[in-house]
Amino acid sequence: MAVRPILISGDPRLATPAVPVTSFDEELAAFVEDLFETNTAANGAGLAANQVGDPRAVFVFDLVDERRRYRGHLINPVLETSELPETMPDPDDDLEGCLSVPGEWFPCGRARWAKVTGVDVTGAPVTVEGTGYLARCLQHESDHLNGHLYLDRLIGRNQRAARKMIKARRWNAPGHSWLPGSTRAS
Repeated sequence: MAVRPILISGDPRLATPAVPVTSFDEELAAFVEDLFETNTAANGAGLAANQVGDPRAVFVFDLVDERRRYRGHLINPVLETSELPETMPDPDDDLEGCLSVPGEWFPCGRARWAKVTGVDVTGAPVTVEGTGYLARCLQHESDHLNGHLYLDRLIGRNQRAARKMIKARRWNAPGHSWLPGSTRAS
């Protein structure tokens, strides 16, 4: 197992839709373990394969909400949600962050409920369904695999603030990453 560098906004691999997984072997299982290890080292709630430069449709999640811990992985996920909000997100209750946008948080509107169906590393069917923080995470990671960062979902002043931040940090070009456990992004 290994902690892998995480790509930062601006890298074209983050904007490229994932490719379906067709080979379920030991290498895939080892890769999923690397994703878990990287996510843990980064103190993340979830991590998608393209965030570490891998094009496969895979994500892991490991989070705790007020009721329990949710930990798992999905391969070739398909997302279903309740209706998306059409109003400005609440700046206190709807904050969202991303390991590919390290250190930044913006209010992002998400559906209250989400369900993802897919398979695990052996090809066995998996369904994960939830509300609140789990629903937000499932939507966030599914977005990654569709080539979208949560920044793409921001609206109004939040969108303008995010664009300004990206420009100030010079994250509007490829080649930036960070290694969980290190102190700075490159």
